Amino acid sequence: MLCDLWADLKTSVVLLQPEKGRDEANKKIVFRDALIDNQNKNNMEPTTKTAITVKTVVKAPVEKVWACWSEPKHITSWCQASDDWHAPYADNDLRKGGKFKTTMAAKDGSVSFDFEGVYTRVEQYKLIEYEMADDRKVNITFFGNGNETEVVESFEAENTHPLDVQRAGWQSILDNFKTYTETKG
Repeated sequence: MLCDLWADLKTSVVLLQPEKGRDEANKKIVFRDALIDNQNKNNMEPTTKTAITVKTVVKAPVEKVWACWSEPKHITSWCQASDDWHAPYADNDLRKGGKFKTTMAAKDGSVSFDFEGVYTRVEQYKLIEYEMADDRKVNITFFGNGNETEVVESFEAENTHPLDVQRAGWQSILDNFKTYTETKG
C-alpha cells in the first residue's frame, strides 16, 4: 500500500510541473488536492459508521433483566421482530471473547438466518459490547434503579436496509424483550 501511495504521489508531483502563469499558491493548492484525492483513493473504507440507538424501560430489577437478556432459554422466547418469526435456537457464552448465536426464522419455514458475534466487553448487570459476524459493533447498557431497568442498545447500521427499517426492527425486538421479561421471564 505504501508503494502504491508513493507511485500515486510521484504521478501527482509530475502533474504539478510549473505551467505558464501559475503562481506558488496555486501549486500548493493543487498539491494539497492531489494528496487528499490520493488519500481518499487509498482509504475506501468509511471513517465513520451510522449508529442507531433503541431503548426501553423494563419494570424488573437489573438481575432479572440481565438473566432474561443472556440465558438461551429466555432468548428463544423473545428474540424476534414480529409474531410470524421466532428464535428456535440460541447459544450464549457471555464473557469477553465468548461467542453467541441465535437462529431467527420465519415460522412458516420459508427463511432463517443466524445472528452471531463475539463479545468484546462484559460488565455484569451494566454493559455488554460485541462485534457481529459482519464486523459491526453493538453496545448495550443496563441502568438498574430498584424495580426498573433502562436498557439502551446502540448498533452500527448496515448498508442494505434503510435506517428507519433497521431502527424499527431492533426496537421491536427490544419491545418483545420488555414484554417477555415483565410478564413471563
